[in-house]
Amino acid sequence: MARSRAKKIIQVPIEDDLLERIDETAGMVAESRAAFIREACRQRLKSLKARELERRYTEGYRKKPEDTEWGEMGLKLLAARLAREKW
Repeated sequence: MARSRAKKIIQVPIEDDLLERIDETAGMVAESRAAFIREACRQRLKSLKARELERRYTEGYRKKPEDTEWGEMGLKLLAARLAREKW
């Protein structure tokens, strides 16, 4: 059984129309308002982390681009693999 983590109660100002949409949607998916907001925060953090990793990946390739030989080798391997596929 999973151990429950202590939760802190916070106050967050939120616009009336957004709160109504949250409440409606949380009701449709049978979640409490708090559970809905917690999951939204988790998803936002996950999205920001993915964006940062992508930025770092792109930056790395800009600093040190892939050697064209690697790209050509990958193309040959893919062509050989696709030729064996039964379409």
